Amino acid sequence: MSAQPLEQRRRDLAKLMLAKRLGRGPGARRGFTLLESALATVIIGVGVLALVEAQQTFTRSNGYSTSSATATHLANELRERMRWLPRHDPVTGLYVTSSGASSTLNGWGREDGEVIAEDFNDIDDFDGVTFATGGDFPGPIDAFSRVIQNTLPNGQPETGEDERPVAMRGWSQRVDVQKIDPFNSATVRDDSYLIAPSAGNSGVAIDQFPLRVTVTVFYQGPLDVAPQSMARVVWIVPR
Repeated sequence: MSAQPLEQRRRDLAKLMLAKRLGRGPGARRGFTLLESALATVIIGVGVLALVEAQQTFTRSNGYSTSSATATHLANELRERMRWLPRHDPVTGLYVTSSGASSTLNGWGREDGEVIAEDFNDIDDFDGVTFATGGDFPGPIDAFSRVIQNTLPNGQPETGEDERPVAMRGWSQRVDVQKIDPFNSATVRDDSYLIAPSAGNSGVAIDQFPLRVTVTVFYQGPLDVAPQSMARVVWIVPR
C-alpha cells in the first residue's frame, strides 16, 4: 500500500472531524436559527396571551352572574315586603281637598309618623324611596324591613367600630309606584287622576286604580364611577 492514499485518507478524516465540530458535516447537529427562535417565541406568546384573556373573560362573566343573582334576590325581597300591603293607607285612604281654585292630593306617599321602613303600611308609601347607605332609608333591606348585613370574604358578617352591622356595600334598592289606567296598563295616570261618573258609567274613584310597582337594584363597585342597574322587577297590583 502506498503512502499517498493513506495520507489522503488521514487528511479526509481530519476535514470530516473539523466539519462536524463546525456543524457543517454529514450527521452534524444543527441549532435553531434566530428567525426560528423568534417565530417560536411569537407563537408561544400568542398562546399564553389567549389563555390569560380567556381567564379574565371567565372571571368577569362569573362576577357578573353572581352580581345579577344578588340583585334579583334583593329586588324580590322588596316585592315580598310589599306583597300583602293595601294600595293606599288603610286609615286615611287617598283623597283630594280643594281650596278655592287649587286642589291637594292627600294620602299618597308616607304619612306622618312613618319614619322607618317598618312603619310603611301601604304600597304608595314606597314611591320614590331608595334603600341604601346614604339613601332615603338605610338599606338594602329584606322582606322584614331589616338592613341586610355585608358579608366579608371569610363568610363572616361585617360590623363597624361600634359593633353595629354594616349594610351591603355598593347595593341600593329603588322603588317607583305609578297609577295606571284600569283599561290600559301601558297608560300611566297622574296620582290625583280619577274617572268621573257619567251616563252609563259609574266612573273610577281616585283610590280605585291599579298600581304598577317597579323595583330597580343598583350596584356600584369600588372602581365604578356611577351605580349600574343590575336587576328590575315589575308587577301590577290590581284594583
